[in-house]
Order: sequence, then C-alpha cells, then structure tokens
Amino acid sequence: MRVPLDASQNSLVLPLLGLLVERPSHAYGLASQLRERYGHPTATRSTVTSLLKSLERAGSVASQQPERVGKRPPRTVYELTEAGMADFRRKVEAGLGEGRAASVDFVMAVAYAGVLSADHAASLLESRAERLDRELAGLRDRPDGVAEAHMLEAAYWRTIVTAEADWVRTLASRIRSHDIDWPGAGPGGQGEDRR
Repeated sequence: MRVPLDASQNSLVLPLLGLLVERPSHAYGLASQLRERYGHPTATRSTVTSLLKSLERAGSVASQQPERVGKRPPRTVYELTEAGMADFRRKVEAGLGEGRAASVDFVMAVAYAGVLSADHAASLLESRAERLDRELAGLRDRPDGVAEAHMLEAAYWRTIVTAEADWVRTLASRIRSHDIDWPGAGPGGQGEDRR
C-alpha cells in the first residue's frame, strides 16, 4: 500500500478516528483492533504511531502522558479532540455521499454512520442511491460484435452497483422507519453516542 504524503488522506485515518470515538487507546492497541476488526494487515504499530502523531499535529487527537502497565514499556494513550470529532464526521459524510461504489471509503463510512443524526445519515444514503442509479444508467451495454467473454467486467460492475444501490436504499429506509436502534441526537442534530 502506498502511503499518501498527506497523512489525513491515508485510508487508515477514518477507522483510527472511529476507534478513538469508542475509547482512548495507544498505538499498539489501535493497530491490533484495526487488524482484528477490519483485517488491515498493513496496520503496523509504527504506521499507526506515525498517523497518530500527524493527527496530533493537526489537532485531531491529543496525547496523554505515557503510562507503564506492569513490565510493559510506557505507552502513550491518544484521545479524540472536538476538532477531531468534527473532522471525523466530515469524513463519514464524504464517505457516505461521495465514496466510490464498493470502496473501502464507503465501507468505513458506513461503519461509523451512527455519529450522524439518523435523518442526515438517511439523506446521504438516499442521495448516494440516486447517484448510483445515474451511474448504472450511464453504463454501456456490450457493444455489438464484442464477445461476452471480453466484457465480463461490465456485467460484474453492473451487478455490484445494482446491489449497492439496493442495499443503500434499504438501509436508508430502515434508518427512517426506526428499524435500527440509532444513537440519540446531540446538539446540532448530530449523533452524540461515542459508539
């Protein structure tokens, strides 16, 4: 995996911030949680530490004094700041609304959609379904004279986009009908549950 020069663009940032929404943690614990929960085999402790330091410089996270537990080396615990929470919400909104179909950005945004109000999350998902419908309408059929075996990817992509549009529409409907126990809304209509 190529690491972007701008650390905030790294695909690990959204799940890292999401884990910190749940509770403060140290780099080793976060790297372990990323591998366990999301299967990011490249989420090494050193990568996570570098990202946390970059996020701290940006004001998204704050570090606490390193603590020693037992005979383990001292570990610096990081927690999300208010600015980090605001940035996290923006990243979730962008992933839900703008993330490419079948992308990791969308999957990670869905994982933490509960930080948004139910109405806002449902609206973003409904807009996404409409965008996916437009993408489907723009997909070309197999050109005349081209063997199906040479255009299998077109049928595959049509199936993926159709399935995602259907799933997103169903999720938005379930959120609106209160079929999903959604976190309470806090000030500004944002979800306040820290997951």
